[in-house]
Amino acid sequence: MLLDTNAHSVFLLNYHLILVAKYRKEVFDAAVSSRAKEIFDRIAPNYKIECMEWNHDKDHIHVLFKAHPKSEISKFINAYKSASSRLLKKEFPAIKQKLWKDRFWSQSFCLITTGGAPLEVIKQYIMSQGQK
Repeated sequence: MLLDTNAHSVFLLNYHLILVAKYRKEVFDAAVSSRAKEIFDRIAPNYKIECMEWNHDKDHIHVLFKAHPKSEISKFINAYKSASSRLLKKEFPAIKQKLWKDRFWSQSFCLITTGGAPLEVIKQYIMSQGQK
């Protein structure tokens, strides 16, 4: 397992993000998804975030990304949703016809940490510290 480092720490912060179009409207095709990923890749470095994997379905996207301990993930997600909504509606006018009140993204999102070991293994490791 390769860990990321900086001057004072070693870390591995991987996340699975799922963003859903408002009311699950079917707005994603290959072109829209590709452009949405370009926007993600342009904004991400400002928050010390790197996209590792990207895919979409008709009404949502999945992103696997890694972050830095100083990454402000919720601020990044809000910045991304705002910029991508504005740009995608501008560049793909047909999308606006599918939306209700011009809203692209659902207000909520799903963010899941991804880890190397199951929680039970980590709990057992912590509980066994100091024992012979």
